[in-house]
Amino acid sequence: MNKLEQIKKDNRYLKLLSEKFPTANSAATEIINLQAILSLPKGTEHFVSDLHGASSEFIHMVKNASGVIRRKVDDIYGNSISEEEKRALCALIYYPDERLEMERCELLQRGELKDFYRRRLHQIVDVARAVTVKYTRSKVRKLLPEEYAYVIEELLHESSLEDRCDYFNAIIESIININRAEQLIIAICYLIHSLAIDALHVVGDVYDRGPGAEKIMEILSTYHNFDIEWGNHDIEWMGAAAGNLALIATVLRVSIRYVNIETLEEGYGINLLPLATFALDTYGDDDCEIFKTKDFENNPRLKRSASLMAKMHKAISIIQFKLEGQTILRHPEYEMNSRLLLDKIDFKKGTINVDGKEYKMLDMNLPTIDIENPYSLSLEEEALMEQLARSFRKSERLQKHLRCMYQHGSMFLCRNNFLLYHASIPMTADGDFKEVNVCGKRVKGRALMERVDEVVRDAYYGREKTATASDSLDYMWYLWCGEGSPLYDKDKMTTFERYFIADKQLQKENKGAYYELANRKDICEKILREFSIDPHEGRIINGHIPVRTIKGETPMRAEGKRFVIDGGFSKPYQEKTGIAGYTLIYNSHGIQLVEHEMFESRSEAIRSGADIHSRIELQDFSGHRILVRETDLGKELENQVENLKNLVYAYEHGIIREERE
Repeated sequence: MNKLEQIKKDNRYLKLLSEKFPTANSAATEIINLQAILSLPKGTEHFVSDLHGASSEFIHMVKNASGVIRRKVDDIYGNSISEEEKRALCALIYYPDERLEMERCELLQRGELKDFYRRRLHQIVDVARAVTVKYTRSKVRKLLPEEYAYVIEELLHESSLEDRCDYFNAIIESIININRAEQLIIAICYLIHSLAIDALHVVGDVYDRGPGAEKIMEILSTYHNFDIEWGNHDIEWMGAAAGNLALIATVLRVSIRYVNIETLEEGYGINLLPLATFALDTYGDDDCEIFKTKDFENNPRLKRSASLMAKMHKAISIIQFKLEGQTILRHPEYEMNSRLLLDKIDFKKGTINVDGKEYKMLDMNLPTIDIENPYSLSLEEEALMEQLARSFRKSERLQKHLRCMYQHGSMFLCRNNFLLYHASIPMTADGDFKEVNVCGKRVKGRALMERVDEVVRDAYYGREKTATASDSLDYMWYLWCGEGSPLYDKDKMTTFERYFIADKQLQKENKGAYYELANRKDICEKILREFSIDPHEGRIINGHIPVRTIKGETPMRAEGKRFVIDGGFSKPYQEKTGIAGYTLIYNSHGIQLVEHEMFESRSEAIRSGADIHSRIELQDFSGHRILVRETDLGKELENQVENLKNLVYAYEHGIIREERE
C-alpha cells in the first residue's frame, strides 16, 4: 500500500486531527514543536511507596523533591553563600507562605525588607531557571499563574547582556515598589515544586498506620502528574468506601489499633459515636485487656480514654471476624474455610480448636457471639454497621479521594522500561506463574493483574449496573487478605490468632513463593518478559515489604533487576527499617536511589530550615543524557509527528481541505 492509499485509508482519523490543526501551517508548526521536545532531556520521575499516612514527610518530600532542590542550590551557589543562607533559601522555596510571614516583621523593623526581597527574588529565579531548563516554554507557561505569567517568563529568560540585566533589575524593583514581591516569590516557589518532579509514581499504600492519609490524597488530587499502583491498604479503604462491610470493619479496627481515628473523624467526617456507644453498652465491665496496645498509652493524638478505645477495638474486631466468616461462606471458591474460627470455640472449656489441636483462648467474654450461629451479627451490630456504612457512603471527601484512586490508579504500570506493582506476581515454588480464580476466571501472570484491575473497577463503577458487582465487592476483601491475591500473597492473615491465642507459631504468616523467587535475576527477567518489557533493560519496582536497613537489608535485589522501596515513611515502621523511606529518582542522567532520615517537623523546617537529611544509596548514571525521544512519551510524540506529517500530505494533495487562514 503506497502513502496516498494509506492516507486515504486513515482519512477519518486525519479529519478528526484536522479539527485541531485546520491548516498545513498549523500542523507544520506543531511538528516543529514536537520534534524540539523530543530533543530535550527527559523530565525527572520520582518513585515512592508505602506512605502509610505520613503526610508531613510526604508533603516535605514533594516540596524538596527528595533533596533535588537543595542539590540545585549547591550547584548554583557552591561556596559563594553560607550554609545558613542555603538553608534559609531552601526553607523559603519549600514553604514560601509561612517563611515569608515569619521573616516579614523582623526585617521590616530593621529596615531590611526590600533588600531581602531583592536578594530572594534573584535567588529563586536562579533556582527556577535550573529546574525549567528541561522543559519547553509552552509547558512552563501552562503552570504559571495567569496574573504573573508574563513577568515570570521575562525573569526566567533574562540574558547576560548588560541592557537585559538592567531590564531584569527594573522588573524586580517595580515588583517591590508596588508591593507584589511576596506574591511573586510564592508563585515562583510553587512553579519550582511543579517542575522539580515531572512525574510522581506512588507504588501503593497511601492509607493506614499514620494520621494523614487524607492530606496526602488531597495533595495528590491536585498534583500535576501522578499515578498510584494500588496497595493492599489502598484496596482495603477503596472497598470500604464502595460499601464492603467486612472492609469497613477492618478499616475501623486498624485505625483504632494504630490510634488513627482522626483520619476517620476529622479527615472524612465518619461518625464513631455509635461504635463508642455500642462498645460501652456491650463491654462496659470488661477491661478488654488484650485489646489495649502500647499506642494507646500517653499518646498525644488520643482524644478518648484508653479504656474506651480498647472497648471499641474489641467491639469492631468481633464484628470484623463475623463479617469475614460470612464472606468466606458465600465464596467457597476462595478456599479459605481454614479461616472460619468462631465456630471452633468451645465456650464451656474456654478453648479453640485450630487444625485439630486445642488452644486456650485469652479472652472468653464474647457476649455477641451466638453459639448456634457464630457468624451472624446481633441486631445491635447490624444497626451499627448500617450507620457506619451510611457514614462511609455519604462522606464527600472520602468518595472524592476514592474516585482519585480509581482515576489515577491501577494494579500495575509499565513505564520507561520500569514495571511497577505494589506487592507480588503470585508464583509456584518451581517459578511458574500461579493460576488464580478471580471471580470465575482462572488467570495468571499479566492476565491475573489485568483481571483483578477489571474486578476492582466493577466493584465501584458497576454497583448499580452489573450483576457481578456484589461478587466483585466481596473480592475486594479477598484482595486484602487472600492467599492468591497479588496484593497480599501469604497463606493466611492471622489477625484472630494474634488477639486470642498466645502460641506465636499460630500467628505466623507464610509468604508466597514470589517473595523469595523475585530475588533471582532470571525470575525478574521472566516477569519483565510477561509484561512485554525488555528483560535486559527493564527493572521492577515494588513496595509492601519493609526493607530492614537496620539489619543490613538492601532495597536493590536480583542483581539490580528489582528495587524494593518500602523504607518506612510512616513512624510505626521505622523501628524495623532504621530509616524514614526511599525515593527512586530517574532523570536524564540515570537512576538514583535516595535514602531518607527521619523528618523533625514542618514547623522546624519553616523556622530553621531543617530538612530531611538524605543520602544517595545508589547512582546508576548512563553514559549520555537521556532525551525525551528515548522514553515512552517520546514514542507517543513520534507517532503524533508521523500523523501530523500525513495530515500535511493530505492538505497538500487535496485529500482534506484546509480552512482559510
